[in-house]
Amino acid sequence: MSPVSPVSPVPGAGGLGVVVVNYGDPSVLEHHLLRHDLTAVARVVVVDNFSTAAHRDAVAALCRRRGLDAVLLPRNDGFGAGVNAGAAHALAAGCRALLLVNPDLRLEPAVAAALHAEVRAHPDRLVAPRIVREDGRRWFDGAQVSLRTGRTGRTGRLTGPDLVPWLTGACLAVHRDLWEAVGGFAPEYFLYWEDVDLSLRVQRRGGRLLVREDLLAVHAVGGTQAGAGKSPAYVRFHCRNRLLFARRNLGARAAARQALGAPRYAAEVLRRDGWRRLLVDRAPLRAAVRGTLAGWVVAFSPRRPPVPGAARAAADAGAAPVRARAGAGHRG
Repeated sequence: MSPVSPVSPVPGAGGLGVVVVNYGDPSVLEHHLLRHDLTAVARVVVVDNFSTAAHRDAVAALCRRRGLDAVLLPRNDGFGAGVNAGAAHALAAGCRALLLVNPDLRLEPAVAAALHAEVRAHPDRLVAPRIVREDGRRWFDGAQVSLRTGRTGRTGRLTGPDLVPWLTGACLAVHRDLWEAVGGFAPEYFLYWEDVDLSLRVQRRGGRLLVREDLLAVHAVGGTQAGAGKSPAYVRFHCRNRLLFARRNLGARAAARQALGAPRYAAEVLRRDGWRRLLVDRAPLRAAVRGTLAGWVVAFSPRRPPVPGAARAAADAGAAPVRARAGAGHRG
């Protein structure tokens, strides 16, 4: 099978492209996102990074069986780059809007159609539904980031005049015009914080963020994690990418200021799983150290012009796959 399946019209697609990234065994994708048939309301594009020949064959077979577009990529350049490649494929097929989703998300076709209608009616809006866990508890209904400290939290949890809203990339609808105007996801993040970055860039271009609380999606939290608790990749990239976000968007002085608080932030990330875990598993601690060191390098390095994510994917759709195995598609 070629790296990218041929682009052809899909009856009933209605101009919406659903883009999902996968790594490894596609069982999570099949059991969650594909539990509902989205092909009646959207063109579904599965972006897969090669892990093993068996997994690649399974993804290709799944896409053939379910009538999905397959973008089969040769290496792992990160989640944002993978989404950009899938988005480029969907837009080349004529889709006028994108719905970016995690493989461990359950989304009814009616919700997807409503999100599509929202961004078609308001092309300047970045839109997310309300997302709950499988037991019904809240997972996402809006979040904020402090541009002063680089800390994030649910809407209403943080205080200060420098708070900016952001929407999770676990389920995110965007019009083609807005996606292309901001350049898609920034691939430099590799994993996590690319949605915070995108949200800020949308707002700086005059766009708006909206959570449709009347629309519901279900997130199988941890569905893409290998094992219990936060993965080392989660810890490492959260520690690194907080400083990358500051360096990209706020400048060297702000990045340096936030770098001083990096050890404290790393401790906060580790505490999300509880300190007891570190008694039996030191991998998260090592990941926190590596991520913090990498963040310091970013914070104090000369800033290079970012590579626009959508432009990169359009130019080389075969060079950008999905996120790492630990936390592939997971945003918890």
